[in-house]
Amino acid sequence: MFAEITLPDTKPETEWIAGRAVQKVLSTTDHSILQAAFLYALRAWAMSERRGQAGPEWRFRVSIPGTRVHPLVPDVAFMSFARLRPLSSKDRQSPNVPPEIVVEILSPDDRPKDVEAKRIEYLTWGVSLVIIADPNAHCVDIYDSAGHYERLDASVETYVPEVIPDLVLPLRAIFAELDIPELM
Repeated sequence: MFAEITLPDTKPETEWIAGRAVQKVLSTTDHSILQAAFLYALRAWAMSERRGQAGPEWRFRVSIPGTRVHPLVPDVAFMSFARLRPLSSKDRQSPNVPPEIVVEILSPDDRPKDVEAKRIEYLTWGVSLVIIADPNAHCVDIYDSAGHYERLDASVETYVPEVIPDLVLPLRAIFAELDIPELM
């Protein structure tokens, strides 16, 4: 059994990515707006049927076989009550089991190999749906636990993942949050 990797509490958070500590970058306006839009959409879905909880910057402490437990902090995560209920109140704060859905919003300073390492790790953990949103390109790359991949742009009205068929993500509305209306 490997010991857990302990990282300092930092603002923004520090994650363990591809064998090294990486501090998350400060959000840009577009990153923050898109993060909030995905959070609102997932929270509305989660709470509509009391499915679970969705939150921003939620620290998870999980490992893949043969590695030490270490933290990753998705921009937005959803975790079902079925996965949350067995956890102690302390472990609910920084779960040692994976969420079902993670959303990562790309920032200008993100290294592509770090984003890819996180995506692979999330899926290896057992995350059902990984969404990587690009605020500049107005698109999402979607990966699921069944091995499916899709790239969708902001013109797509809604997205329904095969692995979570009761989830309807309003992609066009989410990306519309980035648009600033004309001032009168």
